[in-house]
Amino acid sequence: MRAVVQRVARAQVQVAGETIGVMGRGLLVLLGVGAADTDADIAWTVSKIATLRIFPDAADRFDQSVSDIDGGVLLISQFTLYGDVRRGRRPSFSAAAAPEIAAPMIDAAVLGLRALGLRVETGRFGASMQVESINDGPVTILLDSASHTVQSG
Repeated sequence: MRAVVQRVARAQVQVAGETIGVMGRGLLVLLGVGAADTDADIAWTVSKIATLRIFPDAADRFDQSVSDIDGGVLLISQFTLYGDVRRGRRPSFSAAAAPEIAAPMIDAAVLGLRALGLRVETGRFGASMQVESINDGPVTILLDSASHTVQSG
């Protein structure tokens, strides 16, 4: 899974002029599912999103997570994070999971974040969405579950 995680003062998403998700301080997460992603990728990504210490503490150091500040998450599905533009000018999305695979994985990520006690708002899978955010910082972190290694023992 690939995620763009932005620290925001507020964010909202609209579909066809209707606001379907809105939140105050927290994280705007653009989340893409790769064709080879598994449940382990969901678990890793959910854990990282929930525990990233990118909010300032009293000393103005990055030392608090979205949970620590009682913030929310606006999670938007974003298959274009798997766009490959190494050849030509039109992106190839062949590395992105098919919608019938990606949609349940996005839902699982939402449920995983909620299970950790986070308030999660979402966009609408497959819809044309208008996402607005007021970035805080700005602070933007890129996550890619393919870049982590699992250690055993």
